[in-house]
Amino acid sequence: MPSKNNGTRPLQGRRVVITGIGAVSPNGVGREAFWTATRNGVSGIKAIGEFDASHLPTRIAGICTTFEPGRHISANELKHVPRLVPMALAASAEALEDAGVQASDLPLEERRRFGVSLGSGGGGLEFIEKQFRQYYLDDPKGVSLYTIPSSTPGTLASELSMRFALRGPSHVISTGCTSSTDALGHAMSMIRYGRADRMLTGGSDSPISVGILTGFCLMRIMSTAWNDEPERASRPFSKDRDGFVLSEGSWMFLLEDLDTAKARGARIYGEILGYGATCEAFHRVRLDENGEEPARAMQLALEDAGVSPGDVDHLNLHGTSTQMNDRIETRAVKAVFGGRATTIPCSATKSVLGHPQGACGSASVAATLLAMRDSYLHPTINQDEPDPDCDLDVVPNVGRERRFDTALCNCIGFGSKNAALVLRRVLD
Repeated sequence: MPSKNNGTRPLQGRRVVITGIGAVSPNGVGREAFWTATRNGVSGIKAIGEFDASHLPTRIAGICTTFEPGRHISANELKHVPRLVPMALAASAEALEDAGVQASDLPLEERRRFGVSLGSGGGGLEFIEKQFRQYYLDDPKGVSLYTIPSSTPGTLASELSMRFALRGPSHVISTGCTSSTDALGHAMSMIRYGRADRMLTGGSDSPISVGILTGFCLMRIMSTAWNDEPERASRPFSKDRDGFVLSEGSWMFLLEDLDTAKARGARIYGEILGYGATCEAFHRVRLDENGEEPARAMQLALEDAGVSPGDVDHLNLHGTSTQMNDRIETRAVKAVFGGRATTIPCSATKSVLGHPQGACGSASVAATLLAMRDSYLHPTINQDEPDPDCDLDVVPNVGRERRFDTALCNCIGFGSKNAALVLRRVLD
């Protein structure tokens, strides 16, 4: 796919930057714990101990075992919300603190211009499953009186708005694996075109339960070969990959316009330059082998950013670790970047996390921004056997010191969805 970008942005508005990052991840709770593990190639995938998975072909997952929900929400409230809510609250609180913003102390008019855009693929499915189990197998009277509102996807963003007293738009974007990438793109547009001044945005998903895991196993897209060595199971782009590993987590950000951030002396991680999204309209779960629409989403993001493929010096790939996704994503990258495709250093964050579904895009953005901060590319681990069909430079097994200024984060999802974001170091 040749570039049509002449280096000018088709639509211009305020510049949007990231001034706060928060993380709840299987390989580390807290932004710096997540990044330290990720840059060192430490996997967060473990054997499932939260329920009996012995009857399933996949018995491993990326679970945030050190996360303590009770530190972020009362014991009584925990009974009435999905697990992803305290995760999102924790990551959001860290992002706000990191940015130096005490949201609830802001004047009312500022809070009315302060919105939420949360991406979640599964939403409250884990919570719904728990309520059905309670009703049919345990004690019907124990079902939460908030079953309906807490199971409704749109209410998830309200939990963040209520906690931090934010009166601006409060939206949930649920587009499968691309959810949090789309949520970040939406949040960026809200600020860029003056509909909000600040946005709390990112992704949160917690889809690990017996029913959900069983459903994924029925699709035969999960890794089954590494139950005895969980940390080796997620191996995107390695020839011997055999499927993805389900995981959970939350990665949240504070976005604001560049002038506001500079005026208050905020530390800036980077700028969101562009966003693009497409749909292949092809299949519920499969991808078209030609890779045209994933490539077009990346191209649209570049055009929105006003940069050419030659300006990009790092890629964070979707890299699910399924045979089909990794092969077609490689094809799409080559369509966009041409002869440079095999020399641009890439990272696949899922190699250390597994696949946190709708939150995966925000995990990639967090990893990319922290890599940009430290001029260090995190490795794609478990690269034991090179795949000639996936001949990209995925920074195999060992991280790499490398400064980069412009990065593209790519996502591909169920339902033929594709989304991409362009990030840049702020130099002026």
